[in-house]
Amino acid sequence: MPKQPNPPRSSRQGFRQPQFRWKGDPSFYPTARLAMTAPPERQAFVAALSPDPAIHGDAVLVVDVDSESASYGAIIGRLDLPNRDDEVHHFGWNACSTALCPYAPHPHLERRFLIVPGLRSSRIYIIDTKPDPRKLKIVKIIEPEEVFARTGYSRPHTIHCGPEGIYVSALGAPDGGGPGGIFLLDHFNFNVLGRWEVDRGPQQLAYDFWWHLGHDVMITSEWGTPNRIENGVIPEDLLASEYGHQLHVWNLRKRKHEQTIDFGKEQQMVLELRPSHDPTRTFGFAGVVISLKDLSSSVWLWKHSDGKWEAQKVIEIPAEPADPDQLPPLLKGFKAVPPLVTDINLSLDDKWLFVSCWATGELRRYDVSQPDNPKLSSVIQLGGIVRQATHPKQKGQLLGGGPQMIELSRDGKRVYFTNSLYRSWDDQFYPNGVGAWFARANANEDGTMELDPRFLVTSSEHRLHQVHLNGGDASSDSFCYPS
Repeated sequence: MPKQPNPPRSSRQGFRQPQFRWKGDPSFYPTARLAMTAPPERQAFVAALSPDPAIHGDAVLVVDVDSESASYGAIIGRLDLPNRDDEVHHFGWNACSTALCPYAPHPHLERRFLIVPGLRSSRIYIIDTKPDPRKLKIVKIIEPEEVFARTGYSRPHTIHCGPEGIYVSALGAPDGGGPGGIFLLDHFNFNVLGRWEVDRGPQQLAYDFWWHLGHDVMITSEWGTPNRIENGVIPEDLLASEYGHQLHVWNLRKRKHEQTIDFGKEQQMVLELRPSHDPTRTFGFAGVVISLKDLSSSVWLWKHSDGKWEAQKVIEIPAEPADPDQLPPLLKGFKAVPPLVTDINLSLDDKWLFVSCWATGELRRYDVSQPDNPKLSSVIQLGGIVRQATHPKQKGQLLGGGPQMIELSRDGKRVYFTNSLYRSWDDQFYPNGVGAWFARANANEDGTMELDPRFLVTSSEHRLHQVHLNGGDASSDSFCYPS
C-alpha cells in the first residue's frame, strides 16, 4: 500500500524539522550595513484576514515584488488557513540574523518558516516557505489550549526571532483581561516553552516589544486588554485613559522589569516600537495613536542617558478639521480626523523613519539622522477617512482605509504598506468600507517618496494587514555587531 502523506501535526504530537543546514543562511548578516547590500526582495508575504469569518477563513498571500517580472504586482501564491475567525496579525520569521550573535545557541538555523498568530483565536500556524515560496505549506498548528496552559496568555500579537528562541507577545489572559506579556517558542520543534517574564513588576498591558541586544535591554509597549479592543474602541474607556500610555524597560537576560516610562495618561495607545539597528546605539522610536488633549498623534524617542532610560516627544502630527457629515459616528462630535499613527518603520541605516497616519491617509517620511530632531522630508497621500486619495493605477477610484502597516526593503529604497488595521476597528473608523489594498512607494536618496504607479494589489475576499519580504526586511532582523 502506498504511504500516505502526514497531515500537519499539532504541537502535542511533536514536530520533526527537515534536515539541518550545516552552513550559514545567506540571508543572515552580522551587521545592518551589510544587510543593506543584500539582493532585492522578490516576493512579499501578506497576512490576509477575512472580513466575514462565517464565509471563509483567513489566508497568507504571496505577491510578486520583482519589478522586472511579468507578474509584478500580482498574487502568485495563496495559502488558505483551515480555521475560521483567526484574525491573522503580526507574523514573523522563525530565524534571522540574531542567529549570528556571539551567544546564539543555534548558528545553523534557516530563515524558512513563517510564524503566523491568530490574534482573535490565539492559534498559531507554522508555515513552510520552501522549497517554493509560491506554494506555502502548514507544517504545524499550535492550538490555543496549549498557549493558555503553558503560558497563561492569549491573543498572540507580534513575533520576533531572538538568539535563543522565537519571542511572541500576547495581549492578555484567556479570559480577556490582563496581564499581557511575552512567551517563547522553541527554534527547532516550535513547542511552546512558557512565559518569558520572571519578575513583571507593575507591567500589565502589552503590545509590541523590541530590544537592544548589545545592552541586554528589552523595551515593551501597551495597547489594551483583549476585552477593550476586540469589539472596537470603547469611547468611555478611551476618554478615561484606560488604554496604554507607558513603555517598560526590562533586563533581557534576567527577564526582570527595571523601569516604567510614562508618557502621560492623555497619550493613549503606545504601539509600534523601532529601536536603532546599530547595537552600539541606545535609542528608538515609539508611535502614539492619539492624544486626548487635541486628537494629535505623536512619535516619541527613547534613549539611555545618565544611567537611566527616558523618552521625549519628537514628532507631533495634528488632527485635521472635518465636516461631521464626512466622519464616522465615533468622530462626529470632534469635528476632526485624528491622524491615528498605527505603524512606524526605521531604515537599517537608522536615518529614515516612516510613519503611517491611518485615518488621515498619509505616509510620512522623516530624516532622523539626528534622532532628537526629526525633519519631515516627504508625504504620500492614499486613502483616508475624508481624503479618500486615489492611486495612479486606479485613477478616479476613491480608496478606503489608509497607510497602516509599513514594511521597508533592506536597502531602504522601497516602502510597502497595507490598509487594514483590525476587523472591528476597520468597521468602526471606515463604516462605508475599508477596502483592501497593498501599495508600494519608491524612497529616493534625496528624502522624497513617490507611489509606484504599477503596484496596487487589491482583494475582494480579504483585507490586507501585514507584509514581510523574502530574505528579510527592515523589521525582521536584529544585529549584534557594530556597523
